[in-house]
Amino acid sequence: MRHTGRHAPFAVHEAVHEDFRETVRAWVGKEVVPFHDQWERDGIVPREVWTSAGAQGLLGMDLDERYGGGGVRDFRFQAVLDEEVVRVGATGLGFGLHNDVVAPYLRDLATEEQARRWLPGFCSGALVSAIAMTEPGAGSDLQGLTTTARRDGDGWLLTGAKTFITNGINADLVIVVARTDPDAPGSRGLSLLVVERGMAGFTRGRNLAKVGLKAQDTAELFFDGVRVPAENLLGTEHHGFAHLMDNLPQERLSIAVGAVAAAEAVLAQTVEYVTGRTAFGRPVGSFQHSRFVLAELQTEVTIARTFVDECVRQLGAGDLTPVDAAMAKYWTTELQNKVADRCLQLHGGYGYMDEYPVSKAWRDARIQPIYGGTNEIMREIVGRSLGL
Repeated sequence: MRHTGRHAPFAVHEAVHEDFRETVRAWVGKEVVPFHDQWERDGIVPREVWTSAGAQGLLGMDLDERYGGGGVRDFRFQAVLDEEVVRVGATGLGFGLHNDVVAPYLRDLATEEQARRWLPGFCSGALVSAIAMTEPGAGSDLQGLTTTARRDGDGWLLTGAKTFITNGINADLVIVVARTDPDAPGSRGLSLLVVERGMAGFTRGRNLAKVGLKAQDTAELFFDGVRVPAENLLGTEHHGFAHLMDNLPQERLSIAVGAVAAAEAVLAQTVEYVTGRTAFGRPVGSFQHSRFVLAELQTEVTIARTFVDECVRQLGAGDLTPVDAAMAKYWTTELQNKVADRCLQLHGGYGYMDEYPVSKAWRDARIQPIYGGTNEIMREIVGRSLGL
């Protein structure tokens, strides 16, 4: 028996989302903000932060209450969490990957037995999740995957390597995309296999040093003949690509939600800065150039917010298309970079100093057009929809 996860959109009143926002904001202010600078230096978020988030009900919000989840399939709750985390620059928290990306695979594809094994820990924070698609030689092109899983008795022997895996060091459960039918062409013959911490042959490489997202553990994963039991197949054998395509729109929308929230945050910080900072005896913000730059950015961020909110509504109604998700992902992430860059410039030399949040916002933004499918791929998806 597999969970279909059907839902009634807009079953929760807007006021409930704002109450939830206050809960998230209070938790982030107490449990995250005072410590995030240290996590940036450490290159990882402590595991106890995950269990604290689980205890607060911030993990698995759309998973069944039987397993400790929130029991409400409404992406607006995840969006609120994403926005509040980004608002304070807490880019080390891998909750978006856990809730927005991995959870739908487990919610919709897990058998009853798998759900009993994995979902309670997923919701409590005792079990941190990741998904492993990207390889050293294959990123956005999933057809080029070389990680293989060969049938062996009642399971598989998994061999290969993955890289740039968010939550890679902390992860206890990793959904691995592997080629299970070597004779199938291109993207056919892929399956989703769940690898768990401690399985023989499963090792992790270094915690990768990055330009930004310094507190987020991003790792290389290696699979040397890992024996994956039959009961760890997620979804249908050889239908992994279809499962990925089903879930990529929400992943891309999640990135867009974070991009808009980040742009709004750095823009607000910059307006405050140029109001108080003086040059030639007057506030920097009073110069026409500053006003025009900020007016342009405010307009574009407002447009982005309007479109992303509509995409969230469409997702709730079951109407979000891969094309609209691609549009949202590529346009908002490029806008996020534009806003961060222009705002850093308006800070002058101080913008290049680590003590000012705009410098971190600028660094952290750069990955956004790359992961979740590069923006070049997003343009290709949109272009093909035009019959080109």
